[in-house]
Amino acid sequence: MSGRRFKQVDVFTRIPFLGNPVAVVLDADGLSTEQMQRIAGWTNLSETAFVLSPTMPDTDYRIRIFTPRAELPFAGHPTLGSAHAVVEAGIVSPRDGRLRQECGAGLVELAIEEHSAARLWLESPARTLSALTPAQLEPLEQALGVRIEREPLPQVVDVGPSWLVARLADAQCVAVLVPDSAAIAALSTALGITGVVVFGAANDGVSAIHLRAFAPAHGVPEDPVCGSGNISVAAFAAKTGWLQQIGTRYLARQGMQFGRDGRVALRVADAGETIWLGGDAVTCVDGTLQA
Repeated sequence: MSGRRFKQVDVFTRIPFLGNPVAVVLDADGLSTEQMQRIAGWTNLSETAFVLSPTMPDTDYRIRIFTPRAELPFAGHPTLGSAHAVVEAGIVSPRDGRLRQECGAGLVELAIEEHSAARLWLESPARTLSALTPAQLEPLEQALGVRIEREPLPQVVDVGPSWLVARLADAQCVAVLVPDSAAIAALSTALGITGVVVFGAANDGVSAIHLRAFAPAHGVPEDPVCGSGNISVAAFAAKTGWLQQIGTRYLARQGMQFGRDGRVALRVADAGETIWLGGDAVTCVDGTLQA
């Protein structure tokens, strides 16, 4: 077996071991889908990204993203973590502070800003939203074990991964939540979604909201810091008018239940049509994967 460069990158933090780790397999050309899925199951992280030669014109590189059980067309923290990894490894160089990444969802624009709330930014792919019916609220509340705010009703947001987004009373309700993973997995399968994201307004002097993301049907009981989940919350807030409560530029926190402290920056423009997700990244493991 030949060695392939490998990095494990902590995303949404500037401090090692406080963000969400993503495994990044560099030089992944030649690996089969089955091999990629096996490696993703072995790393046992919420996502593993594989860097490949691009197939679309005018793109810098391509990635494929896998949870321990399935491939995703897009995910936020693997996109940012892979961008950090390919630049650090010298595989690509930003052009005027920009990168163009190919993934299952298409082309993703990235920006690198050295002096801003976050160093790495990605522009979200297009999203679709649909509200839950009142009859669907009861099984969701049973799975979460907590009352959900009705104003506004929860929404399913499809951004590649498909998240059911629900607002709780406040950040404290989010923090103490003890969901039923089996019930969330069954609900996710019934609705054809990736998982459930809950959020609540924060009063910590740092962030506007706290959130948590659960995807047990994909082998991820809880994602420490979820990029696509944060994009979905921003899309939810923009569509429902709740964005007025937190502003068009805000910071979210996630992962405190894991001893992490992920900081996720969001920029929302054009009445929610444009969403940029920002975060920092730091390499924690740098070596060779025998694959």
